[in-house]
Amino acid sequence: MPILRDLAGSDGDWPAGLINPDEVPRPIAAFGVIGLTTGIELAPHRHRKAQLLMALRGILTCEAENGLWMVPPNCALWIPGGTLHAIQVSGTIEGYNAFIDPAETAAMPAHCCTVAVTPLLVALLVRASALPQLYPEAGAEARLVTVLLDEIAAAPEERLHLPMPKDDRLRRLAALMMAAPGERGTLEQWARRTGLSGRTLARLLARETGMSFGQWRQRLTIMLALQRMAEGAPVQQVALDLGYESASSFVTMFRKVLGAPPAQYMARQRETDSIRIP
Repeated sequence: MPILRDLAGSDGDWPAGLINPDEVPRPIAAFGVIGLTTGIELAPHRHRKAQLLMALRGILTCEAENGLWMVPPNCALWIPGGTLHAIQVSGTIEGYNAFIDPAETAAMPAHCCTVAVTPLLVALLVRASALPQLYPEAGAEARLVTVLLDEIAAAPEERLHLPMPKDDRLRRLAALMMAAPGERGTLEQWARRTGLSGRTLARLLARETGMSFGQWRQRLTIMLALQRMAEGAPVQQVALDLGYESASSFVTMFRKVLGAPPAQYMARQRETDSIRIP
């Protein structure tokens, strides 16, 4: 399937001459999207097939299963078939999609998740994106697809999921905190801005996200930090922008959540940067 470079449209229609991936009678239908966009928003929609959405450049965000998922460079988002989801893309993007037939997904997650990608997985997905939609069902192409399916099933999950509440007041709180991530107000202070008591806010957030206020804010901070660092911001600046008094306190929090300090984590994410279209 060709690499799509005309990103002007944002209505989700498939370009003329291409088959909707849900209708491609193959285990995988893959394609790439490369270019500069001023902003694309795909309204909530579903696919019959599961979808693996990978970014090599740029930041993709997806809201699905009452959660906000971020796909930083060199990570991928797994979306099971039939899942209602909406996607936002902005800036310069290089992304690759694989739509997997339900018959091939038994060993793959039954829930949305962000997964780490290995150089091999990247190379396979980039190569599969260059195949014809109706690639031969025997031979080298079919063998490549078989290995790609194995690599997708083996991809480890990353903790880049922010549960999103349904309650309108909590949604307003989420929007306020995303717009002003450097404000380190207390639970009571944020509750007053949404017309709630601190106790009610804590109860509603725990009920709808399974997290305390502190846990939810920490997860939001991690996602925003990854977005800024992927755009090239230094750790010191990111820490200040997110309301930390020092870079060291931010690094400590980051290592606790993701298992590595920011510089090491981002270096690992960039290991596949040299892999591009064959």
